[in-house]
Amino acid sequence: MVCPWRHTGQCLGRAILQLALRRYPESTVTGGVILSAYTTKTAVYTLLRGFPGWDILIFIGCVMVIYGIIYALLENDMRRILAYSITNQVGFMVTAAGIGTAMAINGAAAHAFCHIIYKALLWMSAGAVLAQTGRSKCTELGGLWKSMPWTMVLGTIGALAISSLPLTSGFTSKSLILQAAGDEGWVWAWTALEIASAGVFLHAGIKFPYFVFFNKDRGLRPKEAPPHMLAAMGILAFLCIFLGVYPDPLYAVLPFAMDPAFTVYKASKVVGQMQLLMFSGLVFFLFLKQLKRTDTIALELDWLYRKGGNLLYRGADSFFNRLNAATAHFVGGIVTRLDNQSRDLPERLAVWFAGPLLAWGDESREEGKKQLRSAVATGTVAVGATLVAIILVLALVVSFAL
Repeated sequence: MVCPWRHTGQCLGRAILQLALRRYPESTVTGGVILSAYTTKTAVYTLLRGFPGWDILIFIGCVMVIYGIIYALLENDMRRILAYSITNQVGFMVTAAGIGTAMAINGAAAHAFCHIIYKALLWMSAGAVLAQTGRSKCTELGGLWKSMPWTMVLGTIGALAISSLPLTSGFTSKSLILQAAGDEGWVWAWTALEIASAGVFLHAGIKFPYFVFFNKDRGLRPKEAPPHMLAAMGILAFLCIFLGVYPDPLYAVLPFAMDPAFTVYKASKVVGQMQLLMFSGLVFFLFLKQLKRTDTIALELDWLYRKGGNLLYRGADSFFNRLNAATAHFVGGIVTRLDNQSRDLPERLAVWFAGPLLAWGDESREEGKKQLRSAVATGTVAVGATLVAIILVLALVVSFAL
């Protein structure tokens, strides 16, 4: 069970998982079903083959199960609810990979297989609703059980399966993971997974079907999904119940032989799971007002380009505007000084060139400069003096040139 390409496999699994979770809500209806079957399961397979028994995966998986619950409860879009639910469900499989025992690996493999079935069923039901109504937000849906009863029934079976209701496939697969965590003494991990199981019933088991099919009637009366859609959903719904009632065919193809002493339908397991689900249902309806989402967007990593991009724009705007103002002030000062210096440049040049000659006259030097400035400014310089200045300038140019 050990893969020699450890670092490559780890990077591949992480990349596939992150890419898939970002593309689920924006994919086509058919694309969402295909992604559910292949993408995240490839990452789980990589972890099971290359990294079984890595304790860090237990911590990562437990973070994923709680993270997925929180954001799924905050979401308003039904497809984003299901996408965050995938994060939660894959967290169970990652935790099992970290435990690494035969029971845990069997549980991860079984849960991955069952997850393909009931998650594809949920995506199909959401896709049918989207195709018939053109809407995906919970605040825009409700009362669809009247006009889409078969879609409601089949989608609800998928919701119950993902919630691990006894006699559904989710219960027969998730029980293996919980059993493995308890057998190996991972008490805190077992507790986190139990809490996550209750949370799954909140966001996927109740929230999804309730807000889509049973919430306030919005007056939508779409036609029932086409027969081919209902047939596809019906096959998957049958498998969810069949593997829940009779899981032996699934257990027979797992990587390791099942412990003969293991029994999934013990009274204590069934009663405990039912108590957990009923408590979750009670919490949902007690806090129904708080769970009713407004038309908002729950931000996670997209904060970087939503809020973070806005902050970057403001910072860049402030920086470049200040830089522009400072540059304008600096250049304006230089231009003003050049303008002031250039206004009387001819007069000053004339005084500079004619300075030695002014000392030979009868008038004082300062008075001569004043008259010369006035003459140059008014254009009344004597022809002789102008010729002398030109000759001197030319002589200087020639002397420098030679």
